[in-house]
Parts: sequence; structure tokens; C-alpha cells
Amino acid sequence: MASLKDIPNVTLLALDVTKIQDIKTAKEAVSSQTDGRLSCLVNNAARNHFMPFLDDDIDAAKRMFETNVWAPLAVTQAFAPLLIETQGALVNITSIAGHGPVPTLEQIAEVFRLDLAPFNVKRLYVVTGAVPTNGQSYFEDWALPSGSLYKPVEKIMASVVRATNGMARMPRVEYANTVVDTILASTTGRIWMGGRAQEAKMLQLREKVLRLGTIWS
Repeated sequence: MASLKDIPNVTLLALDVTKIQDIKTAKEAVSSQTDGRLSCLVNNAARNHFMPFLDDDIDAAKRMFETNVWAPLAVTQAFAPLLIETQGALVNITSIAGHGPVPTLEQIAEVFRLDLAPFNVKRLYVVTGAVPTNGQSYFEDWALPSGSLYKPVEKIMASVVRATNGMARMPRVEYANTVVDTILASTTGRIWMGGRAQEAKMLQLREKVLRLGTIWS
């Protein structure tokens, strides 16, 4: 974040979202500079994790949950009093992966929405599709375990993991500007943004329609 340090009215804080003491220290720093008031909290930190369940390392999966589930819960618990004071906005950056067979922040974001509704805190979660970030830049050595049943399609899976499969991606600046504009417009609910996000949205709607048809039939 060093490139941001000279921007007026920007204060950088060290924060490992999996460490309670870091969260407490960040909350105290924000509170002292804002008289205990906060306009917006964005939960954006996430850990990418790619592995079929049959091959998964349980400890690695637990580390993903620490960052993607328990960390945003801990951060939100810490900062909620400051948000409630201003009736500010809670923004969760989620993923289109949350609408497939992958555990993510998507489900817990809905719980945040319900829990904070009585306090007039605006809730927004951004269902994010493909965006070129550093999040997939550390998987060059990714491979399936030897003996994996999925070895015949390992190259295809690796191209997805490393973001080399040619999928159209929304430019980072465009994504960031749109998210900020959406927050400043006091938008609430779920919005879909990034490469393939709209396709995922339509697929979800189609599945809902099919489920309703099954129920009524």
C-alpha cells in the first residue's frame, strides 16, 4: 500500500484480519481519529483456495475459513458500534464462487444484513466476478496431489487457478471506481460486478425458477 501513503486524508494501518489484537488496535486507531464514528466498513480481505474436496488438505481449508469467514465476522463485531453511531454502511466484497459449491463470505454477508437491519446500518455486498488482482499470482506451483482422481484434467484446473484461461476480466480501476460510486450512492443489497458476474447472476435466477417449478409441481 506504499503508493497510497502520500494521498491527502489517507491513513494506513497494519491489519492482519486473522489476529484479534490487530483488529483491536485498528479499531482503536480509527475511533481516536473519527471521534468514535465510522461511515463505511469494507470487508475485502480474502484467501483464494483451489482444490477438489477429495484431495483437500484440511489444515489449508481451515486457514481459508479463518480469513474468509471468521475474520470478517471479528472485524464487523469490532467496528459495528462505530457504524451504528453514524448509521453507516457495511460493505462485503464476496465472490461469484459463493453461488457455486465453494464456501465463502457470501452466506455470512446475509446474516450481517439481517443482524444490522434494526440499527439502520446500510448493507451492501458486491458479488465479484473475474478481476485481475494479485490474488492468483502465487499459484505457479499449484498442482494436484499425486494419485488424484482429477489428474486427467489438471492442466485445465491449473489454468483457472492461475487465471490463464483467457476469461474476460473487469479492469481493477474500473471495478474500484464502480464500487466506490455504488457505496457513495447509498446502494444496499447485492450487486454483481466483474467478469462473468452477470452470467452467474442469471444462472442463480434460473436455478431459483427451476426450484420453484419443482415445488409447485
